[in-house]
Amino acid sequence: MTQIKADALAGHIAKGLKAVYTIHGDEPLLAQEAADALRAAARQQGYSERQVFIVSGAHFDWGPVIAASQAMSLFAERQLIEIRIPNGKPGKDGSDALQRYCQGLPPDVLTLVTLPRLDKTQLSSAWFTALDTAGVSVRVDPVERRELPAWIARRLQQQGQPVAAGPEGQQALEFFADRVEGNLLAAHQELQKLALLHPPGELSLQQIEAAVLDVARFDVFKLSEALLSGKVARVLRMLEGLKAEGEAAVLVHWTMAEDIRALKRVHDAVAAGKPLPMALREARVWGPKERLFERLVPQLGGAALSRLLVAAQVCDGIVKGLRHPDWPTDAWDALGRLALMLEQALRPSAPKTRYG
Repeated sequence: MTQIKADALAGHIAKGLKAVYTIHGDEPLLAQEAADALRAAARQQGYSERQVFIVSGAHFDWGPVIAASQAMSLFAERQLIEIRIPNGKPGKDGSDALQRYCQGLPPDVLTLVTLPRLDKTQLSSAWFTALDTAGVSVRVDPVERRELPAWIARRLQQQGQPVAAGPEGQQALEFFADRVEGNLLAAHQELQKLALLHPPGELSLQQIEAAVLDVARFDVFKLSEALLSGKVARVLRMLEGLKAEGEAAVLVHWTMAEDIRALKRVHDAVAAGKPLPMALREARVWGPKERLFERLVPQLGGAALSRLLVAAQVCDGIVKGLRHPDWPTDAWDALGRLALMLEQALRPSAPKTRYG
């Protein structure tokens, strides 16, 4: 049983291929690149015949898949069998079939299984355990915003177009990342465009600004992390992007209001004497947001949070079509104002009375 991340696959392949590879994750570009790397390695090692099976629903016939793995090829000594499960759910028959499949694999068959992102239940299922035990599982993680400039820099370096060292180069990478955030396939296309437009050599900020289109896509649930991190410019840019993509203002407001309510619940619990870790668990705050809360809660005042709750209620009415004399009438303008109010409340200032 071997589990690796996608960026470790090249080094793994260099040491030799295993019988089964299971690629799972929700970043299409990186999953495609991992699968392409395995196909190329398979061709180099004599797996010249390839069969592809796409599992389409619970009534998929697994018989041909099992038969293909056991049949002697008429045209090649080795064959590559690809099993694609787009919804990540093979069903009961598929679970049984995959377990049987892994038990009887001949040495001249290489299997590539591709799946979307899997939840904890799927990762601990009998069928995934069978695949994992029979070979290697390759986890494809998304490239988060904080990792994106370094990812872009590596890709530019690979195509012989590094950015300048120092602040100008970092500014160019940040500009690039802002334009392609949440859309790695488009980021790849923009990188290819730069390779076509400019010869190998160092790229300037001006060249990148002139070439890279704004193709960012934003996830409403990433908005809260940006809000709690105090990244005002990014938050306002995300709001503009979500509006342009047709996201519902009601959902965006719910995300922001839920953060405010959670901050108030945790603050009040700690002020009442409850340990912060316990207050966070009871408020169902975990992951990256947990670390942000640990930093923010001690510096927040109860009065400021109460004012934010009132503001969130006013904003709720505006996104549902009501009006308020002191607020913008446009829902997205109101969301921007609420974001700025939250950022101002979270901004570090002079020391406050603890949990005041």
